Amino acid sequence: MANLDYPVSLRYSRDHEWVETTDNSAVVRVGITDFAQEQLGDVVYVDLPDVGDKTTAGESCGEVESTKSVSDLIAPVSGSVTEVNEGLDDAPETVNSSPFQDGWMYLVELSDPEQVDALLDSEQYQELIKSEEA
Repeated sequence: MANLDYPVSLRYSRDHEWVETTDNSAVVRVGITDFAQEQLGDVVYVDLPDVGDKTTAGESCGEVESTKSVSDLIAPVSGSVTEVNEGLDDAPETVNSSPFQDGWMYLVELSDPEQVDALLDSEQYQELIKSEEA
């Protein structure tokens, strides 16, 4: 794996999703990490939750389909989906080219904001990746 820069402003799940706190601290943006998109290969389809859907941390809330496989999208936090990145319908490959910016997947209004604090920080996440590659 290349020495990738995982933004310190984000929190990370063990399932390779990232969470970014927005201006409204009760709402977070969710996407998959660079490591995840690299493992998947070329993303060809993204099945996101619908606005209004409830997510439960650790449970599937959608799918990411690549040329290699289909992987569940595991919710890193619990809450209610307030917005989805509709741009991924027409350009799912954005997840590959810009996983931390334009390739974000959905916004969630948190049911428990403390769940974000329980996620990994950038350094912890990079240690997780190293252990999985070993």
